[in-house]
Amino acid sequence: MKMEKVVGERFRERPSDCVIDSHALMVRGGYMKYVGNGIYSQFGPLRRICRKIERIIREEMDRIEGQEVQFPVAMPASLWEESGRYETVGSELLRFTDRNGSKMVLGMTHEEASVQLVREYGKSYAKYPFMIYQIQTKFRDEARPRAGLIRVREFTMKDAYSFHTSQEDLEEYYQKCYHAYERIFARTGIPETIAVASDSGMMGGSLSHEFMLLTPVGEDSIAVCPECGYRANVEMAESITENVQDDVQEELKLVYTPDMHTIEDVCEYLHMPKERSCKAVVYQKNSDDGFVVLFIRGDLDVNETKVINFLKSEIRPAEITQESGLHPGFIGPCDLQGDFTILYDNSLKGGMNLSCGGNVEEHHYTGLCMERDCPEAEYHDFAKITEGGVCPECGRHSIQVSRGIEVGNIFQLGTKYTESMGMQYLDKDGKEKYPLMGCYGIGIGRLAASVCEAHHDEYGPIWPMAIAPWQVHLCCVRPDDQEVKAFADKLYEELQGHGVEVLYDDRKVSAGVMFSDADLMGVPVRVIASPRNMKEGCCEIVTRDKKVQKKTVLQNAGSEIMDLIEELSGKGRENGKADMA
Repeated sequence: MKMEKVVGERFRERPSDCVIDSHALMVRGGYMKYVGNGIYSQFGPLRRICRKIERIIREEMDRIEGQEVQFPVAMPASLWEESGRYETVGSELLRFTDRNGSKMVLGMTHEEASVQLVREYGKSYAKYPFMIYQIQTKFRDEARPRAGLIRVREFTMKDAYSFHTSQEDLEEYYQKCYHAYERIFARTGIPETIAVASDSGMMGGSLSHEFMLLTPVGEDSIAVCPECGYRANVEMAESITENVQDDVQEELKLVYTPDMHTIEDVCEYLHMPKERSCKAVVYQKNSDDGFVVLFIRGDLDVNETKVINFLKSEIRPAEITQESGLHPGFIGPCDLQGDFTILYDNSLKGGMNLSCGGNVEEHHYTGLCMERDCPEAEYHDFAKITEGGVCPECGRHSIQVSRGIEVGNIFQLGTKYTESMGMQYLDKDGKEKYPLMGCYGIGIGRLAASVCEAHHDEYGPIWPMAIAPWQVHLCCVRPDDQEVKAFADKLYEELQGHGVEVLYDDRKVSAGVMFSDADLMGVPVRVIASPRNMKEGCCEIVTRDKKVQKKTVLQNAGSEIMDLIEELSGKGRENGKADMA
């Protein structure tokens, strides 16, 4: 491919709306163009990268006996009504009505479609197990798209669905897919990706893992214990707290606290640390607008995902009116009157001599002892795990909270979809049973952007050989010099004749412009032919990461370039080896 023919513009200025480096570099480098909120078109270089990612994914899915299929983008709403998700999934699911008045949805995930495809096929136990997968465009109406391809509304995704007749078989296949994901991320250039236990969310199921690329710009928070190796998304990581036990229980006393609405104000006014306070956080259920009052220790934050999972209902911050019977800033667990769902976090269990709201304007209690004053309280885990918190696995105060980008996920779905959609098989004894499912997803564009985020410098991406848009970037500096042009043309033809993917820049531009564009293209191997090199009878070979910088005699250039490509490709394959145990 000639550089002058590559569609797309490259420029030096960082776009003001790009908040992370990968987004900025992929816009500057002519990889993609903004179309609408969370929607992008892809230029040729990014399509080449994504096709290579897709090839790696297909190879690994086929290796674990997956069969590629394709589901429709637009589906009748009746499929989602069968599973129950048409009503339970929020506005992320794009619903519309076609010209015939039929309710339709745009696929954001395809569990329903996968069951519909195989429920007649899978009527006998002899058909199991099997896995089907697709690579296809989806649409999820994200409320806050951000960071380029990291969080979008329209995206291409590999989603796979496995079907099993026993939990043991599901777990065995889940491990196979787990290791396949490790190989995929290693082969695409981010072997540092880690797997963390996660919340299943709207997907449902009993067990799930997210594969995370740890980076400060990630939007997910990961709890990691360096002592024992525990790793979990903070959405599901158990929060363990320890309360100080005093020798004497104080008397419960109502105290005047004028204009003290925040926990910080109250604790400062009462000269008490926040961990010796009980605060109220109020939500409303989306299903019926009912109030949920959650009490938690004052120094902790609520993990709303845990609350949603416990209530089995979406929630939102409450709009507290005078008619509600609640006194914002002064809500406490003692003598709270009203039709509320009241929840208590584990952090309050055994708490004593705490401050809390008095359920009276301008008043708080001191001396709250939970066992004495709230004997009916039932405690559950609703708090976010914190930096330096107690590890749920080893019990040490060693938790570190890091940021990460989710590049893949796997779920054990159980019978959530097969049962709701009436998919059954006859077992060996002729009894009807529901098959168990697993599902396994990887976002193609997000993975490409994540590799760029992990491997770049201030000048551009540093693409790994396995997914780079081209293998070699040939720079013909001063194409008006006949000797330089003749050598570069011949080398271009030679490399192409050996199947090497070459991006050839013979434009009449300055060396600075040529090299700046080459940095933005991020091709692993750069070959420079210039008048200065010609005088020395050599050309220059440089890798994009600058680990290799050498000159080679002209007649050996082709073979040395191919040897270097083989070496760099071999490193990628080596990283892709994973234990199948």
